[in-house]
Amino acid sequence: MKKETKYLELWGDLVNLKDLVVAIILSGSLTMLGYFLAPNGDTTKQLFFGLAGAIIALLINTFFIKPKRLISKSPSQEVD
Repeated sequence: MKKETKYLELWGDLVNLKDLVVAIILSGSLTMLGYFLAPNGDTTKQLFFGLAGAIIALLINTFFIKPKRLISKSPSQEVD
């Protein structure tokens, strides 16, 4: 029996629902972890630690969640 993959249309593109949920949870968790690791009361450091967490999550998501789309180009679509 073939396992069916579920896709969600988001901003005109199809996204695997499982990958989307994993990416949102990872991004939110690392952003909040960075925020809470910053010294208490220093809002500037809290902002930058949170941003650092978001950037780390972006890098992890980029390397571990690969695009699923296949792009094919037919000869009639080529522009001279």
